[in-house]
Amino acid sequence: ETFVFGKGGLIRGTEGGTKDLNDFMEVARAMALPLAKRGYVSCTDPAQTKLLIMVYWGTTRIPEAMGGSAENQNLANANAAALSANHVQQVHFNPNDNMAPQQMRTPSTQSYSIGSPEQIDLDNAFSGALAVAEAADAQRQAIDVQNAKMLGFDTELDAAASVRGTALEYRRQDIIGELEAHRYFVVLMAYDFQELLKRKRHKLVWEVRFSIREGNNDISKELAAMAAAASRYFGQNTGRLVNSPLPEGRVEVGPIKTITMQTTP
Repeated sequence: ETFVFGKGGLIRGTEGGTKDLNDFMEVARAMALPLAKRGYVSCTDPAQTKLLIMVYWGTTRIPEAMGGSAENQNLANANAAALSANHVQQVHFNPNDNMAPQQMRTPSTQSYSIGSPEQIDLDNAFSGALAVAEAADAQRQAIDVQNAKMLGFDTELDAAASVRGTALEYRRQDIIGELEAHRYFVVLMAYDFQELLKRKRHKLVWEVRFSIREGNNDISKELAAMAAAASRYFGQNTGRLVNSPLPEGRVEVGPIKTITMQTTP
């Protein structure tokens, strides 16, 4: 099928690893050969072009680890302080005690508990820290969902939600671990070019999303291999997330040979 590339743009969630890809043409060239091997041919004639392939690339945005976040540390400190100061005073009922809460001024109430001003302040601080930590966790989950949509993990993440808190929780944790790792990604979205040209309608024909962990990977060196591995799914419906390792190169060193050269004056 004939196609033309469109520049979707660079999406930078975090600082890149060894090298950021800032040049659209560098990404497009890496996509061109795998596309050609699958029968997608670049075209310059608008009347003969079938697909507009939009190219997006970049790095994912990573939330701060919940266990080591400032909000979580603050919550732990506030909890410890509130517990250590928890010395509730037990006060016996006195019908003439005007300082007692209204519900305590009944003959059936034998005693009531009050906290010191320090304890009340620390309890309030704990409640505030808990609210902040819950808000941070909600933001973390929102970033996970955003990454899942960008990387094509959304279906897997939705399915994993049903096993939360069960013996299969490890499946969900594996997905969360992938989503919360720094990743390079490329997204190709193929639209019907003639539909766009003639009717100004965006009709998505197919899309493919592939990514790799940053780690020690240099995206400028791995991009061609990533595109080649993903190309088998161009225009295909996988029905699920596909995890596959990149093919590794191998160098074989044979026996050493000594080559002599003679020079003439």
